[in-house]
Amino acid sequence: MKIVDLHCSSEELHAGKIALIKHGSRLKNCDLYFSRKPCSACLKMIVNAGVNRISYWPADPEISLLSEASTSEDAKLDAKAVERLKSNSRAHVCVLLQPLVCCMMQFVEETSYKCDFIQKMAKTFPDTNIDFYSKCRQERIKEYEMLFFVSSEELHKQMLMTIGLENLCENPYFSNLRQNMKDLILLLATVASSVPSCKHYGFYCDKTEQSIGIHNQSLPQEIARHCMVQARLLAYRTGCGYNAFPVGSEYADFPNMDDKQKDREIRKFRYIIHAEQNALTFRCQEIKPEEKSMIFVTKCPCDECVPLIKGAGIKQIYTGDIDVGKKKADISYMRFGELEGVSKFTWQLNPAETCVLEQNEPESKENGVVRPIPPKEDVHPHKKLCLGNH
Repeated sequence: MKIVDLHCSSEELHAGKIALIKHGSRLKNCDLYFSRKPCSACLKMIVNAGVNRISYWPADPEISLLSEASTSEDAKLDAKAVERLKSNSRAHVCVLLQPLVCCMMQFVEETSYKCDFIQKMAKTFPDTNIDFYSKCRQERIKEYEMLFFVSSEELHKQMLMTIGLENLCENPYFSNLRQNMKDLILLLATVASSVPSCKHYGFYCDKTEQSIGIHNQSLPQEIARHCMVQARLLAYRTGCGYNAFPVGSEYADFPNMDDKQKDREIRKFRYIIHAEQNALTFRCQEIKPEEKSMIFVTKCPCDECVPLIKGAGIKQIYTGDIDVGKKKADISYMRFGELEGVSKFTWQLNPAETCVLEQNEPESKENGVVRPIPPKEDVHPHKKLCLGNH
């Protein structure tokens, strides 16, 4: 019931091989989840390691096997070898078909729209967050459907039969499969849209740290965004770092009330393990002083976690900072702004665009937030976003 590790394929090694090299026999009795069906080279080693179960996304790239002209003989032989390994192995090689739990999609939608990154943009450009978020979400849905979904039902059935899943071609299994795939795509797109791919905003280092030059070489924006999306997705499940009661606790063992309760003794804050604390507990042994270790946090670290991040030897932190300098109920965010020795990359307007706005536009200060004063003519909010680049 705990995520042991995450791996991505490299140019030379598939994710399954990397997991085996790193963990070896420790994979025994583990469950493995793949974004596509493993190849025969990965699968035979995984089965040999004694894994408990293998699950994978059922819209496999082996759809290419349906095209006789473009498929090599080796690819066909490999597909047949995989099916033989599946049918004769101890590991139960299944398909990840579990439906989303009740109300999960509604919860993800609400928390994604209210996340720090969308809210930060809304402070700078009022009245744009709803339209902008909705537009990003629709774009992600289309993108993921192109990548992960087979639009044609007949083609989908052919693909399932080609990769040995004939039993899923009959209803209600087939219709349930497609609906579960659509639901999961929608969830992934919703989470991804909460950290939008936007040329106006990104993860940038504070100006003071840029002048000092400490560890301030940032990741490319798309990589930083990908990691943050992954962090937001993991936050919905027990994983590398998440908010929860200590391991082994029953939910009823501790207070469960939030800051709306006047009696501080029945609030849950003092009993919750924070995401940063959880991640550092299980991963800090991998931090090496000579390496530029990074941590991705979906919200600003609180005063409990700030010294832990520095003490663990983290060199860079990517996070939202909407709560910086605030004290909310029993949680304080006063110390993050004073954190030294760790480069802070927060979600903010592109510094190049900020300079243009500062030079060319008067400003007003309302409710403590500095905003550019719009010109007299009626300018659409989305056009306003483009001023920094023109």
